[in-house]
Amino acid sequence: MKKKMSMIGTGDFSAKLDPERMKELKAFDDTNAGVKGLVDAKLATIPKIFVRPPEELAEELKSGQTDYKVPIIDLSDIHKGNFSKEIIEEVRFASEKWGFFQVVNHGIPSTVLDEMIDGVRLFNEEELQVKKKFYSRDHLKKVRFNSNYDLYKSRFANWRDTLTISVPHQLDPEELPATCRKATLEYIKHIKILGEHLFELLSEALGLKVDHLRKLGCADGSTIVCHYYPACPNPELTLGASKHSDPGTLTVLLQSQICSLQVLHEGEWVNVHPIPGALIISNDRLKSVEHRVIARHEGPRISVACFFTGSSSMMYSPIKELTSENDPARYREVVLSEYISRFMSLSLDDKSSLDHYKQ
Repeated sequence: MKKKMSMIGTGDFSAKLDPERMKELKAFDDTNAGVKGLVDAKLATIPKIFVRPPEELAEELKSGQTDYKVPIIDLSDIHKGNFSKEIIEEVRFASEKWGFFQVVNHGIPSTVLDEMIDGVRLFNEEELQVKKKFYSRDHLKKVRFNSNYDLYKSRFANWRDTLTISVPHQLDPEELPATCRKATLEYIKHIKILGEHLFELLSEALGLKVDHLRKLGCADGSTIVCHYYPACPNPELTLGASKHSDPGTLTVLLQSQICSLQVLHEGEWVNVHPIPGALIISNDRLKSVEHRVIARHEGPRISVACFFTGSSSMMYSPIKELTSENDPARYREVVLSEYISRFMSLSLDDKSSLDHYKQ
């Protein structure tokens, strides 16, 4: 059986919050129960902190949605280290035109994928007292659980809860929740290997030596972000994840079988039927496309994103081999840790994170 995977703002809003909204946000946050806690309380309607602004809801009525087919690429030979010209061209086309493609036959056993999804579900459906031990808004913690990392900065809260796992060179298994520990460790082992192969493939798609991106340390650091999207009583009023593009160099996303992921292509939202993802920015040659997750009456939907971020202490800049006098670098050099810190300080839909470094 083929298993498929995908590869995948508006300033500091907190300063504009009225006291009543801040009170509501804090009351929600202080429960440490997230959106799942609201569902367990059997609310008939979503709290107003989750409702999108009126102008955005009105705009949604005018926006188009299509069922374009997102590119699907067969990676049967990726582990042999020899990429055919056809595969390299498929990756180049998908990355430049979509910034997003799905891959099949990637080498990760279906049991590993299924157990990872199940592990995330089991954690989120664990007793609240167990989950509270991991609840935190300190993004420097290696393992943390919360709802909306940008809760106090966004225009509206998203209908999801998140378990985030930063993956250093050595991850202490005891830091992980018991319900998903074994599945997570196995998944990390496989996703690291796939990531290294994908960076080789992307290097060739960019016309570089096969080991170019790996030597830059692009695969050195990663973060696993596990989202849990419960069933929503008013999905037309909110989103599971606001429109955004991902930080980092490459995203590989695994999702369960509820179709909620959408990618913005040629000005229209395209449904991505359960097989997720998005990827790379390199001097605007390969793009990280904007995408979002819509809320659904049915749930939970579960996704597991692996963000390959590179080494936090390294200085990154547009690849010199891809710039010229006629096509100069469009972004300045930046230490990765500075870029990630800026991204985390803004709301998810704030586009200025990367624009800040344009020159």
